[in-house]
Amino acid sequence: MKPKFEQMTKAELKAYVLAHRDDDEAIRALFSRRNPPDSEATIYPSMFTEEGLPIEENIRIGKEALRQRVEAENNKKKDHHN
Repeated sequence: MKPKFEQMTKAELKAYVLAHRDDDEAIRALFSRRNPPDSEATIYPSMFTEEGLPIEENIRIGKEALRQRVEAENNKKKDHHN
């Protein structure tokens, strides 16, 4: 009998998935709890061509997005400590 994934905490579900890596239903349940959900996720263009060559403009976009994310996280920490 399968566990009731919807009743598990995220930590419990993650531990279950790690112990039962072939349980597709459990993996789907865990992925459905992503934060943010896929519907709110920002999808960035590929950094490389199919041949494995870097796409410089996309790399620049990715670096800028990461810089902004780090800056926002650092600002949250500053605000939290004040």
